[in-house]
Amino acid sequence: MPDLLLELRSEEIPARMQRKAAGDLRKMLADGLVEAGLTYEAAREYWTPRRLTLDIRGLTARSKDIREEIKGPSTTAPEQAVQGFLRKAGLSSIAEAHVHSDPKKGDFYVAHIAKPGRAAEEIIAELVPGIIRNFPWPKSMRWGPASAKPGSLRWVRPLQSIVCTFGPETEEPVVVDFEIDGIRAGNVTFGHRFHAPGAITVRRFDDYVSKLEAAKVVLDADRRKEIILADARNIAFANGLDLVEDEGLLEEVSGLVEWPVVLMGEFEQDFLTIPGEVIRLTIRANQKCFVTRPQGAADDLSNRFILVANIEAKDGGKEIAYGNGKVVRARLSDALYFWKTDQGDLPDLDQLGESAAKFDLDLKKPLDQRMARLDHLNVTFHAKLGTQGERVARIKRLAEELALVVGADSALVARASVLAKADLQTEVVGEFPELQGAMGRKYALLQGEHASVAAAAEEHYKPQGPSDRVPTDPVSVAVALADKLDTLTGFWAIDEKPTGSKDPFALRRAALGVVRILIENRIRLALASVFAKAFANFKGGADQSSDLLAFFHDRLKVYLRDQGARHDLIDAVITPASDDLLQIVRRVEALGSFLDSEDGRNLLAGTKRAANILAAEEKKKTVVAETVEPALFREDAEKKLFAAVNQAEKEAGQAIQNEDFSAAMLALSVLREPVDSFFEGVLVNDEDQAVRANRLALLARIRAATDQVADFSKIVG
Repeated sequence: MPDLLLELRSEEIPARMQRKAAGDLRKMLADGLVEAGLTYEAAREYWTPRRLTLDIRGLTARSKDIREEIKGPSTTAPEQAVQGFLRKAGLSSIAEAHVHSDPKKGDFYVAHIAKPGRAAEEIIAELVPGIIRNFPWPKSMRWGPASAKPGSLRWVRPLQSIVCTFGPETEEPVVVDFEIDGIRAGNVTFGHRFHAPGAITVRRFDDYVSKLEAAKVVLDADRRKEIILADARNIAFANGLDLVEDEGLLEEVSGLVEWPVVLMGEFEQDFLTIPGEVIRLTIRANQKCFVTRPQGAADDLSNRFILVANIEAKDGGKEIAYGNGKVVRARLSDALYFWKTDQGDLPDLDQLGESAAKFDLDLKKPLDQRMARLDHLNVTFHAKLGTQGERVARIKRLAEELALVVGADSALVARASVLAKADLQTEVVGEFPELQGAMGRKYALLQGEHASVAAAAEEHYKPQGPSDRVPTDPVSVAVALADKLDTLTGFWAIDEKPTGSKDPFALRRAALGVVRILIENRIRLALASVFAKAFANFKGGADQSSDLLAFFHDRLKVYLRDQGARHDLIDAVITPASDDLLQIVRRVEALGSFLDSEDGRNLLAGTKRAANILAAEEKKKTVVAETVEPALFREDAEKKLFAAVNQAEKEAGQAIQNEDFSAAMLALSVLREPVDSFFEGVLVNDEDQAVRANRLALLARIRAATDQVADFSKIVG
C-alpha cells in the first residue's frame, strides 16, 4: 500500500500554535481523503518551528468506482420537482433517467449514476491547495509582491516550500504535482537554518526523518521535549541542583528549537531576596528559561537557570549563556525594584484617609495603603457593577454573613475581605497579573496579618479549574464563597449570563467553584437566602434567584456526572426549589446505594408500575379518590399495602427531617413485598367505580411516599 509524505515549510510558526495546527492539518487532509473514497491505515502529524509534516501510511492508490441509484419523483410530478431531481442527480435531461414501477406508488424516475474511481495523486493534488488556502490559523499574513493581489495566499508566516511524495515502499515514490501561489510541490526540503541550510532531496517519510536528523532537525516534538528535559535534569544534577520542572514552558520551548541544546546561565545571589514566584515568572516570561533549586530544597531557588538554544556554538554556548544572563539580570533588577517599592509608602498616602476610614484600614501598613488607593482611584470592576472598592464592600458584607455558616471568625473574615484585592495595586502584580493573590498572601504575612487572613488573600480565587484544590480554611472559604457569589449575582442582576459557548466573565467556573467548595468541605448552605441578600446589594438590579439556582443545578449535574453519578438519579432528586447542594449530593448517594440492592431494584419496578398506571388513568380523567378508604378494601393485599405505606411514609418522613437519607430509603424498602403482592393479587381497574378510585388513591399514596425521597419516575430501569 502506498504512503503519503506531506511537509509545509515556512518561517517560524509561533510555538503556541504548532501542536493544534499539525492536528488540524491531519484531520483536514484525512477527512478529505476519506470523503473522496480513499482509506488509510494510519496517520500521524509532526511539527517543528519551521514545518508541519504528515505521515499517512497504507493509503489506497485509487478510489473505488461508485454506482448508485437516486430515486426521483413520480412520472406525473410537476416540472419543478423534475428539474430539482435533474439538478440533484446531475442529469441534463429526463431522458437520461430510468422509470421504475411500484405497485402502490406507481411509476417514478430513477437516476443510475456511475462514477469511475480516481487516482490518489489526483485527489491529493486537488485537496491540499484548498486545505492550505482555508487553513484555520488564529492569525495569518500575506507577503511578497503577490500579497497586493486579491485572493493571495495567507499563512501564519511566509510559506517557503512544499514536499508531497506518494508511493509504495517497494517503488520509487512520485511527486504529487500541484502549485499554489507560485510554490510548486516537490521532493526537496531544507535542514537547520544555521547548521544545514542546504537543499535535501527526500523520497518517503523514513529517509525524510533520517536526513533531517543529519541536518540538525529533530522532527518529533515529543522527542525534543524528552531531550530538553533529560539534558536539563542532568546539567542541574551535575551542578548540585534540581530542575524546577514546568510542563507548559517545556511545551513552549520545544516549539522554539529544531535542534535543542541545553545550557546553564546564572545571576547574582542578591536577587534571591525576591520571592521565588517572581524570579521564576520573570525568567520564564522574558527568557523562556527554567529555574533551579538546591538539591532537596522545597521552596528556595538557586542563582542558576537553564536555557535552551537552537545551535551548537563553537565556544560550547558560553556567549549564549552570558547573553541570556545579562537579560535575566536586567529583568530581575526591575523585579527587585517592584518588590521593594511594594513594601514602602505610596506617594499619594495623604489622599487616602477617607478610603482608609471607610474600610477601617491602617495606613502604616503597605497592603492597607494599596487597598485604600484601590478605593480612592475608583478603579472600575464593571461599568454596570461599579468600582472595585464597592465590590470589596459587598464581598465583606456577604462574607460576614457566611462566616457564621462556615464556622469562621467574623473579625478575621472582615479583615481578609478588605485586603483580598489589595495586591491589585502592587507593582509586582501590575507586571505579573498571574501572581494576583499569591503576592497578596506574601505581603499580608510581611505586615504581620493572621495566617488565615493571608491565606484568604490567595485562596479566595480558588478553585480556578476542575483540577485546582478548594480552600479549606474557614476564613478562605467564607471570602471565596462571597467573592464568587457576588460575581454571579451581579452579572445575573444586569442580565449578563453565559450564552452557548460564550462565557466572557467565567461565570460557569465561578459557579462550579461554589459547588466544589460547598460539597468538598461538606457545608450546608441555603443558597436561596444567600442569593436574596446578594441581589439586594445591587440597586435597580432584578432578583433572579430562581434562574441562578437553575444555573447552579446545571453546574452541580456536571460536577456529579464527572464524579460518576448517574444522570437519572440526579434528575430524580433535584427539584426547582432544591437550594442545599450538599443535601442533594447526600440524597443522590443514598438513592444510588439503595438502588444497588435487590430491595431497591424491586421497589423501583413496583413504584414505576404504580406511577405508570396512575398516570395513564389520570390522563383518561379516571376518578381517583382524594383519600384511601379502608372500608372499601376487598383483598388482604390491599390492607397490607395500606398499612405498609402508612408505616413507610411516617418513618421515611421522620428520617428526612433528621436528614438521614439512608434511613429514609430503608423505611421505603418495607414497601417492596406488599407492592409486589398487591400487583399479583389485586386488579386495580375494578368494575366497581368506588373500589377502582380507592385503589388508584392507594397507588397515589405509594407515589407520594417515595416522592419524599426522589421522583422514581425519572429513574431509568
